[in-house]
Amino acid sequence: MNLIDERFASLKEQGQTALMPFISVGDPDLATSVDIILELEKAGADMVELGVPYSDPLADGPVIQRSSLRALQHRVTIVDCIRIARQCRDRGSKLPFIIFTYYNPVLQLGLERFFELLRENDVSGIIIPDLPLEENGQVLELSRQYNIHLIPLVAPTSNDRIQRITSQAAGFIYCVSSLGVTGTRSQFFEGIDSFLDTVKRSTEVPIAIGFGISSREQVDNFSKKCDGVVVGSAIVRKIEETLPLLSQEETKSAGLLQIREFVRQLKA
Repeated sequence: MNLIDERFASLKEQGQTALMPFISVGDPDLATSVDIILELEKAGADMVELGVPYSDPLADGPVIQRSSLRALQHRVTIVDCIRIARQCRDRGSKLPFIIFTYYNPVLQLGLERFFELLRENDVSGIIIPDLPLEENGQVLELSRQYNIHLIPLVAPTSNDRIQRITSQAAGFIYCVSSLGVTGTRSQFFEGIDSFLDTVKRSTEVPIAIGFGISSREQVDNFSKKCDGVVVGSAIVRKIEETLPLLSQEETKSAGLLQIREFVRQLKA
């Protein structure tokens, strides 16, 4: 069984909701990304999205754009991001890992090579936000062949496409909470509860919500309605705030502790 499925099944038995942090791999550097992921696990993360830095993002807001730029200045590649999963596993991590990438780096790498690397490095899922349902046939076929879940995004504007999207879903369905790009928000669109109910009625696959979830209160609210909650920009911003600490060996542990405590509060 895929690790994502195992983790959701375990959480369901315990009556818990998955906390799913997102980080930009390579911000501030690859070695520190490994350290951060291990701290996220200690804080109670249930699975982690490994964001591949990209110069022309479709869905990322300014916080994640800045983190991608910092990583790209170190020439971090999609291969580096995939191999991070194995490095974490070698240091004892049990988390399911999900690669979040745009399609161009995948296409440049080559689909077969991409999936081979995912399997070699024990990655459980992929999210490709700019790959539409109508054009995902080859990726979907390979994902099933390699038992690596292709996780679809469903937006409030998906309307009559929701059933078509969820019918081929595996792992979980990523419900986009807001119109626009990622980033912390104090309010969500008025029809969010109805939207989540519609998605839930269309599938037996777990649903998770992301885009703008930034506080313990928001996590608590959505955990009552979803199987998982994704927190991205808020964690990436916390990493950004601790960069002065992370950049010095003598203060690095203090920076990592701040990140762990922030995520621990979200999990609580």
